[in-house]
Amino acid sequence: MNRLFFLTFFCTVLTAQAQVSPSLQAKIDKMAAELEPKVIEWRRHFHQNPELSNREFKTAEKVAEHLRSLGIETRTGIAHTGVVGLLKGDKPGPVIALRADMDALPVTERNNLPFKSNVTATYAGMETGVMHACGHDTHVAILMGVAEILAKNRNQLRGTVKFIFQPAEEGPPPGEEGGAELMVKEGVLENPKVDVIFGMHIQSISKLGTISYKEAGMMAASDWFTIKVKGRQAHGAAPWMSVDPVVVSAQIINALQTIVSRQMDLTHEPVVVTVARINAGIRENIIPEEAVMSGTIRTLDKEMQATVHEKIRRIATGIAETAGAVADVTFDGKTPVTYNDPDLTARMLPALERAAGKDKVVRINAVTGAEDFAFFQEKVPGFFFFVGARPPDLDPNTTPSHHTPDFMIDESALITGLKAMLNVTLHYMYSAGK
Repeated sequence: MNRLFFLTFFCTVLTAQAQVSPSLQAKIDKMAAELEPKVIEWRRHFHQNPELSNREFKTAEKVAEHLRSLGIETRTGIAHTGVVGLLKGDKPGPVIALRADMDALPVTERNNLPFKSNVTATYAGMETGVMHACGHDTHVAILMGVAEILAKNRNQLRGTVKFIFQPAEEGPPPGEEGGAELMVKEGVLENPKVDVIFGMHIQSISKLGTISYKEAGMMAASDWFTIKVKGRQAHGAAPWMSVDPVVVSAQIINALQTIVSRQMDLTHEPVVVTVARINAGIRENIIPEEAVMSGTIRTLDKEMQATVHEKIRRIATGIAETAGAVADVTFDGKTPVTYNDPDLTARMLPALERAAGKDKVVRINAVTGAEDFAFFQEKVPGFFFFVGARPPDLDPNTTPSHHTPDFMIDESALITGLKAMLNVTLHYMYSAGK
């Protein structure tokens, strides 16, 4: 009886020690509220001064300067322009990585904000406006705020926090490597070895103040494909002398639609096959020798991903062969599935509920957008979630989406993101091993 009592008491003490103390929670909440105007100011600076993928030089410089001012060990030039800060707590514990992406998009802003971007750059050989049309400016500002608050409380931190400011989430320029994949190659998850990684994404189309998540496959793997159809060139007035790659391409495009509509079990996971470009010919009265089409595939299951690849190849080559043409099919894997470790997800829900309120944490269905945060999750358990930022005066049905000139967020969402990242960090830190 006495042994049982002492065992119960001992376990109770351990559990209590594994929780973030109410005084520390209150202190963190107060500091987050006080820092909110500064986080918004940082976000506006980055919004007004956006930089394209692998060209985030000034963004990285400002981030590194901030981290060093906090006494955080800082490395730069990782995966071209990436910045990594290492904050060691005074107590032993896990190594927790927090990630923010830094790059903007080749989009010309149409909003009339006081801090509107007027930056231009050359992209794919063309002059274009540059805009934070996906909210990465908010991610950088939020993580800078997290770094400041945690650095001022390092005496109460259990373990180490690795701040990863990542370039090129939108994809590196043609002919270059970049993004999370290159950061992993260059050892960003090592020295010290990361135990877990957290990331978030602002969402312009989600209700303000909400946090949404899904365990397991949350965002899709993204593959690009190219199909080159080679036929025989002829005069447009004598089509019988040709093997017309344009007609063959049209037949292939129509047949590809049956992969999703007739050949895949969509009750298991969703699948998308989109042909987005087709190029052929140079003159109206010449049937060309070759047509090239390309598009994207989105899947949330590795077996389904492999099956879709096989079906695209079989359909294209088979149709081409029946017409006397040849189809060459190639695939370019862009990102894996953004996979939230189920145990980690369940474990972090109380932290999100504390940050936003239990009624504002929502489980969602998988989305077919892609995120290169997935490369980190392939190596260590990770948890990725969305923070709603739709301005209340905008109609949910017509709110401008990400990657558009009218992309808009309500900046009051930044405090939700700040508190969420702080809470998941501390919650994991104090519950590690439990």
